[in-house]
Amino acid sequence: MEVVSVETQPRMGFFTDTSVCIGCKACEVACKEWNAVPEDGLNFSGNSFDNTGGLSADTWRHVAFIEKPVEKPAEGVQAVDLGMPTVGQSTPDFQWLMSSDVCKHCTHAACLDVCPTGALFRTEYGTVVVQEDVCNGCGYCVPACPFGVIDQRENDGRVFKCTMCYDRLGAGQEPACAKTCPTDSIQFGELEELRERAAQRVEQLHADGFEKARLYGENPDDGVGGAGAFFLLLDEPEVYGLPPDPVVTTRDLPSMWRHAGVAAATLLIGLAATFLGGRR
Repeated sequence: MEVVSVETQPRMGFFTDTSVCIGCKACEVACKEWNAVPEDGLNFSGNSFDNTGGLSADTWRHVAFIEKPVEKPAEGVQAVDLGMPTVGQSTPDFQWLMSSDVCKHCTHAACLDVCPTGALFRTEYGTVVVQEDVCNGCGYCVPACPFGVIDQRENDGRVFKCTMCYDRLGAGQEPACAKTCPTDSIQFGELEELRERAAQRVEQLHADGFEKARLYGENPDDGVGGAGAFFLLLDEPEVYGLPPDPVVTTRDLPSMWRHAGVAAATLLIGLAATFLGGRR
């Protein structure tokens, strides 16, 4: 398993508060413009306002539009104001959950573990970046990512993903997506400070009646050692297309190699014993 080195400065990260995301897609546009990410088709599915579908080599920030039926409150329980538009005295029977997804920049990143060329590396900010000129297009990192973030670019073969605007950080600027977000749904800063701020936000939402509000990816003791980009969700992770309990896919590699080594040694001992016995 890849071991995170000690950074020369506090670890930086993203906190995405989906409760204030308005689905404007400004983050998607800013990401593409700054990083020169190719246009990805803009193909509407007909099922949603989401025209990108998910993260890919050509979509490093993805704003999801999730339509969800509104749960009817139990009898005698005051309904929670979801902030949805009303028509006269009527209320909608569905809720929009909007979320800007991005690479999680995991503490224990499987993509780093399996990269044979060193194209993937951890920066001094604690983020994970792909060096385009070093990537050989082997694709090992694609299935290794437990979030399905990394993708190979069509007609190129190399992998691409969010760099958290590594070049901007070096110039003392925040990433383009956070800079352009009009509601501060995407917040950038020191990871520990963001975690404290996020915990306070969850408490506020619980007090306002949003009992399902929760943090996702902020726990350093989870299956990936905590994410450098974590989220505040208003529902279960599965509703947003996120794995409920992600685990670094290379977690069992050391034990697998040990078992393979023991098996190989046993085989060699058996062959040697057979050979010596035959000679006698």
